[in-house]
Amino acid sequence: MLKEERFQLILDRLNVDQKVYLPGLSAMLNVSEDTVRRDIKELAHQGLLKSVRGGAVPHSPGPHHFRDRILHDNEQKQIIAKKALNFLKDGQLVIFDGGTSAMLIAKSLPRDIRLTVVTNSFPIASILEEHEHVEVLFAGGRLLKNSFVTIGNDTIQFLKKFRADICLLGICSIHTHLGVTGPDYEESEVKRVMIECSKEVIALASVEKLATAEAHYVCPAEQLSMIITDQPADKEEFKIYTDIGIRMF
Repeated sequence: MLKEERFQLILDRLNVDQKVYLPGLSAMLNVSEDTVRRDIKELAHQGLLKSVRGGAVPHSPGPHHFRDRILHDNEQKQIIAKKALNFLKDGQLVIFDGGTSAMLIAKSLPRDIRLTVVTNSFPIASILEEHEHVEVLFAGGRLLKNSFVTIGNDTIQFLKKFRADICLLGICSIHTHLGVTGPDYEESEVKRVMIECSKEVIALASVEKLATAEAHYVCPAEQLSMIITDQPADKEEFKIYTDIGIRMF
């Protein structure tokens, strides 16, 4: 079997099972585990999967640039935003992460709700500038151009000044064993501080982002209070998250 054929079979199996293990692939492909390990390493270098101990998991399938993400899975994000609004109440201090799902929540806020919003997102700050009863505190810093958010030490030090009631956290990837991860190191550092500064962390994640992983670690999955997704909360596949104490909505 040609190497390229093995690559395609590995990716096909990963697409079906959302995870692959070295022994299973070795038996399926009739090659040694060392050969499979080298194949996975090469596929990981190509950005086609995330190599983990003993196998591999998918990358999040969504695009990484903000402009592209605005149009990606918009219907699913509308469902997530509608669910998330149920957890926002008058008088709260809420951290809005810079994801497109959080942006849709900002667009959908009731005109009479009174909040203090802390954010590092230029689009969200711009949207809320027009909201009469929302005070906006913007975290300055260096602009991460593909996400339209600020990053770096100035951003982190600003966020550390607050103790938020809720953090609305955009999720690129989440895995029960590998935790919450993202594609950018400095943005992942900012997300970590947002989590540490918040009483409750609400992760906003379409179902395709579950059981995936990226290169940069944010936090263990158990640190999330809940995950709001675009699917019914009682789906059997979500049990692995409720088993570790994460509420699903």
